[in-house]
Amino acid sequence: MRRSRRFTLLLFLVAPGSVAAQSDAEIAAATARIAPRMIEIRHDIHRNPELGNHETRTAELIATELRRLGLEVRTGVAHTGVIGILRGGKPGPVVAIRADMDALPVTELTDLPFKSIATTTYLGREVGVSHACGHDTHVAAQLGVANILAGMKAKLSGTVVFIFQPSEEGPPPGETGGAKLMVEEGALANPRPDLILAFHANGGPPESGDDMRLGRVAYTPGPTMASSTKFTAKVVGKQAHGSTPHLGIDAIVTSSQIVLALQTIRSRSLSPFTPSVVTVGVMRGGDRNNIVAGEMLLEGTIRTFSTAAQDSIEQRMREIFDGITKSAGASSTLEFDRSHPVTVNDTMLATRFDGVLRRVAGNDMVRVRPPITGAEDFSYFAQQVPGFYIFIGAVPPGKISGGHHTPTFYADDGTVPVAMRVMSAMVLAGLGGK
Repeated sequence: MRRSRRFTLLLFLVAPGSVAAQSDAEIAAATARIAPRMIEIRHDIHRNPELGNHETRTAELIATELRRLGLEVRTGVAHTGVIGILRGGKPGPVVAIRADMDALPVTELTDLPFKSIATTTYLGREVGVSHACGHDTHVAAQLGVANILAGMKAKLSGTVVFIFQPSEEGPPPGETGGAKLMVEEGALANPRPDLILAFHANGGPPESGDDMRLGRVAYTPGPTMASSTKFTAKVVGKQAHGSTPHLGIDAIVTSSQIVLALQTIRSRSLSPFTPSVVTVGVMRGGDRNNIVAGEMLLEGTIRTFSTAAQDSIEQRMREIFDGITKSAGASSTLEFDRSHPVTVNDTMLATRFDGVLRRVAGNDMVRVRPPITGAEDFSYFAQQVPGFYIFIGAVPPGKISGGHHTPTFYADDGTVPVAMRVMSAMVLAGLGGK
């Protein structure tokens, strides 16, 4: 079944009888005409950010725009997701394109005239809300692509499915959501795409390198982003007075030994050629300065590029927790949540689209880069159909971004028209154009 689908995909991409794509000049002209309004939409979404599974205003804005363009629209997919279907005037393949639309519990500290001042209650506390990862540019650019291609509807050979996904950053605790739930609720059915595309605005800080430069396009063939596994552990000792530690079992000391031992997994348990990350991000326990803590909570993340490495790390962590707690007379629990699989770029698509990217963005503005240990739930879509995910630089000269998920994250408005041109060209190529 898999081989058959890939063979069909190859025919769609290279068959000499395919209808030629609209010229880059036509796409550029449409972008110049449409981009100013898409940038206004970006500003609107940026001013009014919404957290995962709660993107109701954003979803309504998207659905209204897609209906205005005459697309078939489905709403309420995975809570607040929106799907728009553009059927071309001629038969052909089905190409999906996805944009995520959720914001983060981060208080924005920029000087943008459209900065967010929104707040909400998150995990029991009042927090700021902002698009500190560029999802507002993703939505605006994808709506721009919908506008461009809707204007070409009669000439299109095939169907374009526009997927606007909620909760890419993860659903609220105790809830389901994101790409996984969209797949479960049929986002890739009726019609089923032959391939799926996506981009991410790259607003890294200066030390992250040149890929954050506005207009720069980067991608990785094969595994491109790591799997992400959250782990939660509890270390249980015995509480005692701080002046008589010998009468207790110190959960803080025991947990500290565990944290240090976890660092040996990467350096001593795995091959040095196996990329991975084990990070403890939460270590919480103790109630008072003169009490030996009887309990500690540990939480963290694991990043790998293969299931085998993931299995090895989890097994070694169980051994470390079990061995150290037993030696201390304590006990522990350890749970793993494999929330994000590895994001894999289909190598056939990478080969095909490399030329499209270089033609549209410029040969010197495209880079094949190593995989990164960030994670993306686009992986759930790419597990079902061949996927291709790229990064587009969002920071022009003279501007500085604090980096993704920070209060000073910056993505320039110019990211929107760049993404509109690049993604429109890739969609047309996926439909059989050149």
